[in-house]
Amino acid sequence: MRSTEQSTEHYFSSDPKSRFTFSLFSAILRGRDFKFSTSSSVFSKKRIDLGTRLLIEKMILPAEGLILDLGCGYGAVGIVAASTNPKLQIIMTDVNVRAVALARTNLKKNRAFNAKVRLGYLYEPVEDLIFNCILLNPPVSAGMDLVKKMILGAPEVLATGGSFQMVIRSKISGKTLPRIFNEAFGNCSILSRGSGYRILKGEIK
Repeated sequence: MRSTEQSTEHYFSSDPKSRFTFSLFSAILRGRDFKFSTSSSVFSKKRIDLGTRLLIEKMILPAEGLILDLGCGYGAVGIVAASTNPKLQIIMTDVNVRAVALARTNLKKNRAFNAKVRLGYLYEPVEDLIFNCILLNPPVSAGMDLVKKMILGAPEVLATGGSFQMVIRSKISGKTLPRIFNEAFGNCSILSRGSGYRILKGEIK
């Protein structure tokens, strides 16, 4: 469920039909070594893509509380967030059943015991929860209408003082996305830039 890579089968597909082709790679993220199992029909199966890497390295996490990795794919963002602080509880969600299975495998592989994975569309799997932070590398190839739903739906599951942090290619919707952030949160800031990407941040005040 990610923003830049393309395939004959959509990463936002709930039940991928492509033949399962297993991959495994390692990556150093926030100074630690991680291992990820991946496969066909999930985003960036051979490496951590530049946008996800920027989000992982620059995300601002609370000292404690509940974090949502929305559209987790095989789990890199949520797993790294979980590894930073055992006081954090991470919920990872994706609509793609293959991605969810891989994320659960990778939780065990990286001993991320303070994280769980839920299957479902957008915020439906977490309607019972309130988060202190939401992290997202959106599936832009699925359309900006979907991305807009992800942004506008965030305040319903964010606590006061909570933040929504989303990485996006710098050249995509330069004025549109800040406008959507302001509609959702009343504010929008740029948390970081790098490698042709930027991280937009909205806060519940």
